[in-house]
Amino acid sequence: MTPLIEAEGIGKTYGSVIALSEVSTVVNAGEVTCVLGDNGAGKSTLIKVLAGVHQHDQGTFRVEGEEIRFSSPREALDRGIATVYQDLAVVPLMSVWRNFFLGSEPTTRFGFLDRRKGREITRKALSDMGIDLRDVEQPVGTLSGGERQCVAIARAVHFGAKVLILDEPTAALGVKQAGVVLKYVAQARDRGLGVVLITHNPHHAYPVGNRFLLLKRGRALGSYEKSEIDVAELTRQMAGGAELEALEHELRGAEA
Repeated sequence: MTPLIEAEGIGKTYGSVIALSEVSTVVNAGEVTCVLGDNGAGKSTLIKVLAGVHQHDQGTFRVEGEEIRFSSPREALDRGIATVYQDLAVVPLMSVWRNFFLGSEPTTRFGFLDRRKGREITRKALSDMGIDLRDVEQPVGTLSGGERQCVAIARAVHFGAKVLILDEPTAALGVKQAGVVLKYVAQARDRGLGVVLITHNPHHAYPVGNRFLLLKRGRALGSYEKSEIDVAELTRQMAGGAELEALEHELRGAEA
């Protein structure tokens, strides 16, 4: 099967700063590719290349087998790549259903806003994802952080995304809300989307992930299929792997 996204040897520089160097990964339909790393690892730069915000300087970027270089996020969206950023593009005082459409609201044949249709479509789209809100007329700002993330995921699915890029969707959430968001990430995967999950938390990535790309200072520490690594090793790799072992060895020697 042709990958939805294939990045090979991707590099990106900003002046003399190397943000990415020789980074490769794939995103397949019905799978979650997790990109892990601490702050400054290059995660944001990578998703901005995939989402059409920035163009890569080196390497090859393919979408459904076609080599491509996006010039804008709109081009990426037109190819089915939707990105949900950590700060979420929502209007807090606007209703859930208006935020669901945000400029693409349904209209009557006379050109007026069709509120009834908009509410019905929103309610059904959320229900199809297993999201049960009390009232789609309530301001989106009254929802929890997890619920807002879920609305954004359902919106991307409804508008035909093939690839869903999620930028740290669980970063500011408690354990329960993070679990809710991860459930909907798994739902999007099971509906056949390719998902790119950006996170610094291996314990959030591992339950839903199929593939794990570890970044550090713009370079790949490793890329693993789920069958090749467990959560303990994933955590160890993120904590520094060989560097951590060398430090522990040095400390043991000092104690002796």
